[in-house]
Amino acid sequence: QVHMVESGGGFARPGGSLRLSCAASGRTFSSYAMGWFRQAPGKEREFVAGLLGGGRITSYADSVKGRFTISGDNNKNTVDLQMNSLKPEDTAVYYCATKYTKASNFGSWGQGTQVTVSW
Repeated sequence: QVHMVESGGGFARPGGSLRLSCAASGRTFSSYAMGWFRQAPGKEREFVAGLLGGGRITSYADSVKGRFTISGDNNKNTVDLQMNSLKPEDTAVYYCATKYTKASNFGSWGQGTQVTVSW
């Protein structure tokens, strides 16, 4: 069974940076798109950033535009998230996921990686 493995979370001061990485574990097939999501305590999981087209097409939540950069290759099931100018409200567990067709939902969720931004 395929699942994603996230790494790179940790602690940062406001204004700092962290880089997250994600790769598929298990027997994989080229995916249609990959994405990063996050879930803060007491809140629902939300979309952060996504890519498709071999990494040529990207999209971002308004809350992270200009601060976060997604990179990778959905055909190889690898994706990174460079997070700059971090804010306390970025604190959450970050997950990556993949979707294998345009019509399918994101799945193959990993266990997530904690990002904490605080003084």
